[in-house]
Amino acid sequence: MDANEKKVASGFWKTLAKAAGKVPFVEELVAAYYCAFDPKTPNKVRAILLAALAYFVLPLDAIPDFLAIFGFSDDVAVLGAVLAMLQGHIHQEHRDLAREKLAQLREFAE
Repeated sequence: MDANEKKVASGFWKTLAKAAGKVPFVEELVAAYYCAFDPKTPNKVRAILLAALAYFVLPLDAIPDFLAIFGFSDDVAVLGAVLAMLQGHIHQEHRDLAREKLAQLREFAE
């Protein structure tokens, strides 16, 4: 879990910037990030979220992310399944943090 935590912490925002237009559930993805780093989240849930987020962050996976049309499709499938399975652990506070962060990023981009 520690290795995945380090990979996610160091690469999440950069990968998110590349994938923003290709991932249909960006806000829920960012909420999952905050859930994964929330010490109140059960360790088993944190481990699953971190593994899925690490898969998202790593550029070389089943379908490499640099491939134009299909690059993030496998990431979307993995993340979508994990988010559906663990949605009860992603609380409103995680969603609020995600909304705030995405608003900050949009302001910064303008």
